[in-house]
Amino acid sequence: MSALPTTAGAPARRARRPRTISERRDLRAALLFISPWIIGFLVFTAWPVLYSGYLSFTDYDVINDPSFIGLENYQRLLEDDKIRLSLWNTFVYAAIQVPLQVVISLALALLLNQAGRAAGFFRTAFYLPNMTPPVAVGVLMLLIFNGQDGLINEVLGWFGIDGPNWTTDQQWLKPTIIAMSLWSVGSSVIILLAALRNVPQELYDAARVDGAGFWRRTIKITVPMISGALFFVFVVNSIAAFQTFTETYTAFFGAGNTTYENDAALFYVIYLFQRAFEFLEMGYASAMAWVLFVIILVITLVQLRVSKRFVYLEGEQR
Repeated sequence: MSALPTTAGAPARRARRPRTISERRDLRAALLFISPWIIGFLVFTAWPVLYSGYLSFTDYDVINDPSFIGLENYQRLLEDDKIRLSLWNTFVYAAIQVPLQVVISLALALLLNQAGRAAGFFRTAFYLPNMTPPVAVGVLMLLIFNGQDGLINEVLGWFGIDGPNWTTDQQWLKPTIIAMSLWSVGSSVIILLAALRNVPQELYDAARVDGAGFWRRTIKITVPMISGALFFVFVVNSIAAFQTFTETYTAFFGAGNTTYENDAALFYVIYLFQRAFEFLEMGYASAMAWVLFVIILVITLVQLRVSKRFVYLEGEQR
């Protein structure tokens, strides 16, 4: 039998082998097992996302049927001063909080990596704050950073320092929120600690023989070898920073709070929530949501592009 004809220089394409009865049965069983997730994804994620895209071109107040208005919602975004304010607050928060959280997470992970048998206890201790409900964290923020009798100012008073009004002074609102966001640094610590445990010990042994100290080993070996985990933590925390909502809303906007100005804490998702559920402007809020989606998508794509130069992936050909 003659071989299949091929074009010059091109390998022969192998015919796809038909699935056996056993393989088809396994495929049906696998689809059956994951069908609850597929149905949940289509109903509770894919459909709401697509429908919000349609709503972004309508005037919809929940009570009446949506009425198509074209690009008016997006044009209104360009004229809304609070959109610019909330975007600025969100960008400033993310630009400070994300690098700070990654650095602190790496420092704590390096310490835990040297903890020996006690590492298990400290892993649990660092991760437990992540189990705290976000609403409770918002209330805790007000208690700790209260300008009159909060814990932070009380401790500063022991050293003769008159602490600021953390939760009412516009200049201190963002630092307060950033400091409180570090409450949940534990998840990033656990991820980086797992990456540190996978760095080959032989690399450190060779570096010690060459006389490299701790900082040189960290910069030349540790950081490059865990750059994949660092990149993952950076991307995930960046996305979370642009979606920050619950703690800040509870502390500064909940229960109809109108006792003081909180413009410095008006993040984009908080303003989106206000437009959607306080003013029932669902069409406008949907347009805001899609703008946020595009912003996060662009930032993530830029990070992926930059990562090709700085992230080391084992086994990757460069």
